Amino acid sequence: MNLSVVVVDDEPLIRSGLRAIINAEPDLTVVGEAGDGAEVLPVVRRTGADVVLMDVRMPAVDGIQATRLLLDSLDPAPRVLVVTTFENDDYVYEALRAGASGFLLKRTPPDDIIAAIRTVAGSESLLFPEAIRALALAHVGAQPSRPTGLDEYQLTEREQEVLRLMARGLSNAEIAEELILGLQTVKTHVANVLAKLNARDRTQAVIRAYESGFVPLG
Repeated sequence: MNLSVVVVDDEPLIRSGLRAIINAEPDLTVVGEAGDGAEVLPVVRRTGADVVLMDVRMPAVDGIQATRLLLDSLDPAPRVLVVTTFENDDYVYEALRAGASGFLLKRTPPDDIIAAIRTVAGSESLLFPEAIRALALAHVGAQPSRPTGLDEYQLTEREQEVLRLMARGLSNAEIAEELILGLQTVKTHVANVLAKLNARDRTQAVIRAYESGFVPLG
């Protein structure tokens, strides 16, 4: 399956570098570019992109606002992969909370960028789980302000097990092996977890688990 990608960055050199890396792959194609978050929605509407590489710091509309606009306006919406200079950037955490599926550093090696695009497009595993955990720890702290767990969401015991394994970065197939379940059964549990937590994807669900104290950060 060929994946279509839109590259969003206010630096033309960054855009051209990412375009060259992506277009060198037989299953990936850059179908559009934008120099600011304000331009993203029209480009994605026109191209029907599967994945958006989104800079977070842009002069007019930043990546957080652009991510929210995309995900609120389009159904189905593309997967958003935040691209940033600083790993513990507040913008990155807020973009993930807004629905971005993961983040990359601008110094990430080309092979890892390609792997990240394929991972978020497939949506069956968490991208860079340890980096997301470290980011959550930096912003939430080891002791969440409301350590209530996720009781209000009425997750079953099995769904709780699945969520903990999602936070570790296990794929659906790996969760199935760990819990000795069928793959389709795991997919159903994952879908139920996302629905109950009102999460767009695994990343939002895991962040919710960290912020509630359900999955310990400390």
